[in-house]
Amino acid sequence: MNTPLPPADELVLVDRELARLDARRTELLARRAWLIQALYAPVRAMTPPPPGTGVVADSTPRSAQNVLLTLGGTLLTIAAVAFTLVSWGSMGIGGRAAVLLVVTSAALASPVALLRKGLVSTAESVAALGLVLMILDAYALHRVALAGTDGLGYTAVASAVLAGAWTAYGSALPRLRIPLPAAVVAAQLPLPLGALAAGSGPTAFAWAALVTAAADAAVVLWTRPTAVRITAATGATALGGWSLLTGAWLSLSSPWSGAPLLLAGAALTLYVAWRRPGLAVAASVLAGLSAVTALGGLLRAALPSDWTVPGYVLCGLALAWLWRADGTRDAAGATAGTAWLPRGVRQGLAAAGTGVVALGGLWALPPAAVGLLGPVARTTDVWSGEHAEPHLTSYPATAALVLLVSAAALAAVPRLWARCGALAAVWALLTALPVSLDLPYATTLVLQLLTTAAALWLAARPGPLARGLRQRGATDAASGQPSGPALPPLPAPGTPWAGWAPLRAPARAVAVEPRTALGWCAYAGGLASAVSAVALALDVRGATFASLGLLLGLFTGVAVLGEGARRVVSACVAVLTATGLVLAVAAAAGVEDHWTAVALLLVPAATAAVGARTRTGPTALAVEITGACAGLLALGIAASRPAFLALALALGGVIAAATAVRPERRRFASWTAAVLFLLATWVRLAVSDVTTPEAYTLPVTVPALVVGFLRRRRDREASSWTAYGPGLAATLVPSLVAAWVDPHWVRPLLLGVAALGVTLLGARFRLQALLVLGGGALALDGLHELAPYVVQVVGALPRWLPPALAGLLLLAVGATYEQRLRDARRLRERLGRMR
Repeated sequence: MNTPLPPADELVLVDRELARLDARRTELLARRAWLIQALYAPVRAMTPPPPGTGVVADSTPRSAQNVLLTLGGTLLTIAAVAFTLVSWGSMGIGGRAAVLLVVTSAALASPVALLRKGLVSTAESVAALGLVLMILDAYALHRVALAGTDGLGYTAVASAVLAGAWTAYGSALPRLRIPLPAAVVAAQLPLPLGALAAGSGPTAFAWAALVTAAADAAVVLWTRPTAVRITAATGATALGGWSLLTGAWLSLSSPWSGAPLLLAGAALTLYVAWRRPGLAVAASVLAGLSAVTALGGLLRAALPSDWTVPGYVLCGLALAWLWRADGTRDAAGATAGTAWLPRGVRQGLAAAGTGVVALGGLWALPPAAVGLLGPVARTTDVWSGEHAEPHLTSYPATAALVLLVSAAALAAVPRLWARCGALAAVWALLTALPVSLDLPYATTLVLQLLTTAAALWLAARPGPLARGLRQRGATDAASGQPSGPALPPLPAPGTPWAGWAPLRAPARAVAVEPRTALGWCAYAGGLASAVSAVALALDVRGATFASLGLLLGLFTGVAVLGEGARRVVSACVAVLTATGLVLAVAAAAGVEDHWTAVALLLVPAATAAVGARTRTGPTALAVEITGACAGLLALGIAASRPAFLALALALGGVIAAATAVRPERRRFASWTAAVLFLLATWVRLAVSDVTTPEAYTLPVTVPALVVGFLRRRRDREASSWTAYGPGLAATLVPSLVAAWVDPHWVRPLLLGVAALGVTLLGARFRLQALLVLGGGALALDGLHELAPYVVQVVGALPRWLPPALAGLLLLAVGATYEQRLRDARRLRERLGRMR
C-alpha cells in the first residue's frame, strides 16, 4: 500500500501520538487514584475497627506520638551521656559496670516485649537508646580497662564489634528500622580508622575507603530494606568518591600508585552500572573517567610533557569508540563490536571518552584563537612591512595533533553534529598551524587564504559532506537513537487508522537539513578566516591586493553557486571586498581623499548595474543596499571638500535616477535621486557664496511645477508629493536657509508671502504637499522674525517665570490631553485625505 508520507516523517508522527497517549494515560491513572481515595476515605473514617485490632493503630503512630517518643529517647540519651561522662567517678568499678550492664540490657531487651504488644514506635525509641548505650559502654570500657590502648585502633575495633552486634540485633528484630542502618554507619569506620591507626599514608587510606565502598555496594545490590540500601549508597558514594579523588591526585604525583586505585574503582563502578540499569549511564561515566585518568597518568609518566594531553585524548578515544557499537551481527550470527555491553554502560563509557576528547580539544584551541585574532589586534601601521608577533607565548605542536585526531574521530561518526564538529576541528587545526609551528608570514597568509577558499567551496557545495546523512539521520542524531525500519504503508480505507488525521497531515521538516547545517558551519569558518587574512595582508601592499582580489572572486563564486541565505551574505561581502579594493588602489596611487570619494562611487554604480541584471530577489536588494552604504562612505570622505561633496551628491543622484528606471525601484530611487540632486544644488550654491539662490532655483522650480501639473491632469490619483514636492522644495528650502542668515527684512517678507500663497493653495485644492511645505516654511520664517523679540522678552522676565509658565502649560495640556489628542487625530485624518 502507498502512503503520502515518507517513512521517516510517518514514524515521527506515530511516536508523537504514542507519547501523547502515554501522557494522557498517566494523567487518568493519577486522577483515578485520587477519586478512589476521596470516595473510600470517609467510609474508612466512619467504620469502627474490628474487635481485637486495636494494636494496629500503634503501628502507624501519629505525629504527636512520634514527637513525644523522640523527645523521651533524646532526654534519656542525654542523661546516659551525662552519667557516663560526669558522674562516673562517684561509683566503684563494680557499681559502674553493673549500672551500665543493667541499663543497656534493659534497653535492648525492652523492644522485644514492646513489639509483642504492637508498640512499634515505642520499641524504636527504646532500641535507639540501647544503641547509644552500647556506644557509651564501649567508651567506658576503654576508659576503665583499656586506657593504654591506641584511640584510633580501639575505635576501629569497637566500630567493627558494634556493627556486627547491631546487625545481629536488627536481624533478630526485623520490625525495628534503626539497628540495621546504624550497623551500616558503624561499618564505614573500621578499615579507614585502622589504616590511620597503622600510620599508613593516603594511598592505604584510599584503598581502605575503596574496600569499604565495595562492601557498601554489595549491601546496595543484595539487600532489600530501603533504609539500609540508602545508607549504604551514601557511604559508598562518599568513600568511593574520596578514593577516586585520591587516585586522581596520585596519578599526577605518583602515577604507578594512583593507577591501580583508579582502575579498581573503575571496575567497582562498572560492576554497579552493570547490575543497576537505572544507574548505568552515570556510573559508567565515572568508571570511564577513572580509567582514562589512570591510563593517561601512566602515559604522562612515560612521555614528554608536550604529549601529556594527547595521551589522555588517545585514552578517551578508545572509550569514545564504543559509541559506534550498534549491536549488529555478522554472517555467522556472532555479535559484532561491543554489543555484549548493556546499552547504558556503553553510552556512559562513550560519553566519558567523548568528554575527555572535548576537553583535549579545548586545550588545543588557544593557538587557533591566537591565529585568528592575532592579525586583527595589529599594532603596526598598514603596509609597514613589519609583522606583529601573533603570540606572546609558545604553544606545543601537539595541539595541532589533538585537533587532527579530534577531527578524524568526529568524521567517523555518521551524525550531523559530529560532521559539523569535524568541520570546526579541521578549521581550528588549519588556523592553529601557523602558531603551533611558528610558520613565516608568507606561509601563514597563504594557509589562511587556502583555508578560506576550502571553507567557502564547501559552503557552496556541501553535498559530499552531507552524503549518508538524511533528515532521518539528523533526527536520530538529535535523539541519540539508532535508525530503525520504516513503518508499513497506511492502512486501506475502512480500517481503524484510515482516517487518522495526524498520519494524513502534510509532511513537515522534522530536523535541520544536513546540507544546510554543514554549509553554514563551513561558511562561518570561511568568513572568520577571510577577516583574519585581510587583517594579516595589510602588512604588505602586494599581499593586500592579492588577498582582496582572491576574496572578491571567492565570495562572488559563492554568491553565484551557493544557495539560500549564504548567497545573499556572500554577495554583500563581495561588495564590501570590492569597496576595500577600491580604497587600496586609491591609497597605493596616492590619490587624495576627495578623489577617493569619487572613485568609491564606482561601487554603488556597479551594484546598481548588477541589480538591474538580476532584477528581483533578495540578492539583488542586498547588493544594492550594500552598494548604497559604500556611497554613504564616499559622501563622508568627501565632506571635507564641499565642492567635491556636491559632485559626489550629483553623481549619486545620477546613479539613483538610473536605478529609478526599473519599475520595482522607481518609488524609492526617484525620491532618492531628487534628494541627492537638491542637496548637490544647495551645497554647490553654498560653495559659490551665492546670496540669491532663487536665481538658480526658480528656473528649476517653475518647469518642475508645470510638469507636475500636467501629470496631475492625466492622473488624478497621483500624489501631490510626487507632482509638486521636488519643485517646491528646490526653492523653499534654499530660500529659507538664506532668510535665516539674512539681516534684512526683504527676503523673509517675500518668502513669507510666497509660503503663505502656497499654503492657501494647498488648503484650497486639498493638496498635502503644498500645505505641509508652505506651512512649514511660513512657520519657520515667522519664527526667525520673532526670535530677537522673544530673546528680549525672555531676558527681561524674572528667572522663575519661564519654569512656572512651563509648568502651567504642562498642567493645561494634561488636563485637556484627550481633547488635544482628538484634535491631532482629526488634523491627521484631514491631511491623509489630501493628495
